[in-house]
Amino acid sequence: MIAAAAAVAFTIPAHAADYPNGPIEFVIPWGAGGGADIEGRVLAKEMSKVLGVPVTPINKTGAGGAISYTYIKDSKPDGQKIVWNSTSVLTTTNIGNTKYDYNAIDHIGRVEYQPQPFAVKASSPWKTFGDFVKACKANPGSVKIANSGIGSSTHTAAIALVNAVGCKVIHLPKGIKGRNKSVLNGEADAMIAPITGAQRLTKAGKLRILAMPTAKRSPIFPDVPTAMELGYNADFDIFRGLSVAPGTPDAIKAKLSDAMMKAANSAAFTKLAKQKGFTIAPMGHVAFTAFLADQDKIVKAIFKSAGLYKSKKPKK
Repeated sequence: MIAAAAAVAFTIPAHAADYPNGPIEFVIPWGAGGGADIEGRVLAKEMSKVLGVPVTPINKTGAGGAISYTYIKDSKPDGQKIVWNSTSVLTTTNIGNTKYDYNAIDHIGRVEYQPQPFAVKASSPWKTFGDFVKACKANPGSVKIANSGIGSSTHTAAIALVNAVGCKVIHLPKGIKGRNKSVLNGEADAMIAPITGAQRLTKAGKLRILAMPTAKRSPIFPDVPTAMELGYNADFDIFRGLSVAPGTPDAIKAKLSDAMMKAANSAAFTKLAKQKGFTIAPMGHVAFTAFLADQDKIVKAIFKSAGLYKSKKPKK
């Protein structure tokens, strides 16, 4: 009996009880210096205070986030590597950058979400979103809208918005840095960007936000209407959260979730949210899992409308 009990005890991962027992890699799928990177680094610093070990940010860019997600998927399920996820965990898996779906990795929860403004150069003749709609319908296939990359969250939001408007445009995948630049230099007529990527240039008077495909007006741009208010059924925010390797013990995920929640509500992260305009709205594993399932259906529908969806089902 003693031997049997010992055997059972041995099957319980010892590292789960001791977790964390060393530095944690905080993998960021985007380059250094951008909004997502800054948010992730502040969150990682606050999580390290809660967990009592270094939570070290590491940038692993490429393939719309697929490089980072695959790195996590193939890592040991010990909680020593976590990834700063986003809507890209749905877009990159539906556009064919991976051979797996979003649920091939385990998800800890959501930290925040933010709208993705539709912005033009401040000198643009389009003063309102209605001006854009008129121009777009009068000149189908000529208006150029920049995004962060094919199948990115910004591209997805742009597709959803123009689908709601009912006009044809040219989508320009310019990368995160090139997206803003293309609007300022006149290569693109407009862009879709996370609010953290558009607010600084807007407040500096270089961009003008015409509308936001989101449910509620942004507190930092209260005068900008939502697409829904204007009669266009487009609502596609970007979210960010945490994920880990598949099969990570529940005890470890619970500790990470607790640290995530506390870090998200810390003074430092709250201050950043007010500065950048994103909304702190933590979700635990159960709520986030349901949320991801719903969002995955939305992404699939948008991609199918644009011929971008890549099924994982093998061809017969």
